[in-house]
Amino acid sequence: MKITKAPETMTAKQRVKKTFNHEKTDRVTIGYDANSAINRRVCEALGVSGGEELLRALGVDYRSVGAPYTGPDLFPEKPGRRVSQTEGSYTRWVEHGTGGYWDFCDFPLKDADAETIAGYPVPSPDDFDYDAVAGHAARFKDYGLYVGGPGIPDIINSNGRIFGMEDILVHLLTENEAAMNFMDRRVDFNLKYIERVLDKAKGQLDFIWLGEDLGTQIAPMISLDLFRRVFRPRHQKFIDLGNAYGVPCMIHTCGSSSWAYEDFIEMGMRGVDTLQPEAANMSPRYLKEHFGGRLTFRGCISTAGPVAYGTAEDTTRICRETLEIMMDGYGYHFAPAHAIQDNTPVENVIAMYQAAHDFGRYS
Repeated sequence: MKITKAPETMTAKQRVKKTFNHEKTDRVTIGYDANSAINRRVCEALGVSGGEELLRALGVDYRSVGAPYTGPDLFPEKPGRRVSQTEGSYTRWVEHGTGGYWDFCDFPLKDADAETIAGYPVPSPDDFDYDAVAGHAARFKDYGLYVGGPGIPDIINSNGRIFGMEDILVHLLTENEAAMNFMDRRVDFNLKYIERVLDKAKGQLDFIWLGEDLGTQIAPMISLDLFRRVFRPRHQKFIDLGNAYGVPCMIHTCGSSSWAYEDFIEMGMRGVDTLQPEAANMSPRYLKEHFGGRLTFRGCISTAGPVAYGTAEDTTRICRETLEIMMDGYGYHFAPAHAIQDNTPVENVIAMYQAAHDFGRYS
């Protein structure tokens, strides 16, 4: 198998910049996210080793830039677990019929008292090798470069991985002082880390990638009032930081999240990511009609629809239909609505990215 790529008249970096500015490009910007088992099978089908070779085969337009953690181990290792030394969350391996994944578990601050919460470590922004940033930026200078990712600041999820989801939602609703102080320590750490990366790669980064899951499949996860009291001022700090460096922000928003998009526009957010089309008020047409020209969109190719459960022909059809809607007026990043799951047929993944190159061209 092989992806026949669209003719290109600009670099990936130029394409990404123009997409954020709602300007015409030679083809849509392309992104890729996948779980490990399907990622491996796609590599085998395309005859590539993975990593950079796979991204180039698919035509993916952006690369991440960051600084490796060099600090001390803040959290103890546990048998049968992985621990994140920059977050303090734990995962365990869960197998299923088509692969497996590392799922969050243990939740070290579940039912914790104020003293325990106050003593839980947060990494120092000093404990990273920022000298590595220049090398990353230079290696991928022709690509759209970003710092961050869907887990930053991700107030619900990133803290939920430590407190447990039930506890974190209660803490947010009650604005528990100890929990809010902990969240702010983590927000401050992430802000300072991103600022140092931006400074080391000044003028070379093209966007900051943020994250915040805000909806279930049918409704908001939190109220608009809670969003405005707790989330908005913390998200605003990242947008303001980006503005200071002339770098736009895009935010990952799972589930039914368009209820917050007018606020994001007011705040200066430039793009929204994930965009699960089957969730309430998240279809490509709804998003384009309500927010087109004011936000750029990344995603909308469902990982729970034809890509996973249909044929290659079904996949091509839904990708073409989505492109026809989202390409109008520019500002669209073609990508899966979430990580492509292990139950997805390889031929559907190939068909998905072939469709991007076949039908994602601007005349």
